[in-house]
Amino acid sequence: MKDENPVRSSPSAWTMTVALLAAVLLVALAAACGGDDEEGTATTGTPTVTGTPAAAGSPTATPAAKAPGISDKEILLGADVILSGSMGAVFATIPEATNAYFKYINETEGGVCDRKIVYQYEDNKDDPAFAVEVARKLVEQDKVFAMVGALGDSPHPASWEYLNEKGVPDILASAGAHRFGADAENHPWTVQMIPSYFVEGALFGQYISENLPGKTVAVLHGDNAAGFDAMDGLEEGLDPAKNEIVAEEIAEYAAISINSQIANLKKSNADIMVAYTSPGFSAQALKVADRMGWDPQWFIDYTSADDMMFQFVSPKLLEGAITFQALKMADWRDDPAVAKHYEIMQKYDGPAPSNFTIYAQVLAETAVEILSRTCDNLTREGLMETVESLQGFSSDLMLDGVTVSFSDTDHTGLQTGRMLKATIAANGKGKWEYFGPLVEFK
Repeated sequence: MKDENPVRSSPSAWTMTVALLAAVLLVALAAACGGDDEEGTATTGTPTVTGTPAAAGSPTATPAAKAPGISDKEILLGADVILSGSMGAVFATIPEATNAYFKYINETEGGVCDRKIVYQYEDNKDDPAFAVEVARKLVEQDKVFAMVGALGDSPHPASWEYLNEKGVPDILASAGAHRFGADAENHPWTVQMIPSYFVEGALFGQYISENLPGKTVAVLHGDNAAGFDAMDGLEEGLDPAKNEIVAEEIAEYAAISINSQIANLKKSNADIMVAYTSPGFSAQALKVADRMGWDPQWFIDYTSADDMMFQFVSPKLLEGAITFQALKMADWRDDPAVAKHYEIMQKYDGPAPSNFTIYAQVLAETAVEILSRTCDNLTREGLMETVESLQGFSSDLMLDGVTVSFSDTDHTGLQTGRMLKATIAANGKGKWEYFGPLVEFK
């Protein structure tokens, strides 16, 4: 950080003496008043913002004129996201598409609150240490107003602690661990956009017990919080009188191969295989199971519900796999909202449209809606009050009946959706198709 008090030319001895006497007098006066100033409170000169953690559930308001990241012309938003590595190859399009939508809003509507949105996102390298470093830079050096759309289940546990200690809004996070939306009391500054993996697991369990009673279940999940959340959700949703989990294997997040885990799961001869893993591991699991001659009914995590999967797994092999989603598909080119999305991505330097970019625009639309409702109180506290009052917000890119809502006790946005199945189109290419009713986590 820059030194806010650069060294000036040396003062005379007389000036130094006067300054010293003045300092001693001020210290004496402070002591006479009780000497109980909180840490970080200035005893001379202009008061400083200390960054002392706000009490959970009671953020301290900052006057609009002093709110970091707010000027007469701009609102500066930040995010630590995954841009590099194997995960970056999959998920970097999300912040890129979010930024493209903000550019669209800036040009067509002049931004929000008569200010242009500036979105500064930086690579957290899918690493907790880098995530904290990036968050600290964005908050303390760049002075962002809020973090919007932070991305990554592994890095975010570190940065969300820092952001909540500093009292910085951490909204619409693309991190699926259940705690990011379920711990509003202890982490009042964080809200989660995507469905938690606990929610998805519970919905999978409910679907299996209602539609596939008597079938045995095997599970592969990651060794992080998201993976264990998904397992807990599945157990919550399953009716033990109808379905039994007969095998469970854990994939190390940094592993290269999961062959041994699939071999162990195959020994169970389970009828159903549930994979809560990254798209790369899901593709690998399908291929390895096929080579071993194991053909269960597959359920895969919603992060794999993209046409990208058909580039890694043949449509024939993926056919019949079930997942979960809440948004319109990127290949629905005849849908007006999807067609508009393609136009926005092309005109405002966005990435090639995909189901990930559809999600990214919905995230950005939600952020714009929240900001537009906060114009009369552009403070960090005002922003969080608006977030927690958002009820039933809908985008044209959402499925009918899907909405985003928050409250002071529920900080997860998307909790409804439909089951999605991999199919083969008439041209032989793979595609995802919705089936069944809208389901809601309760």
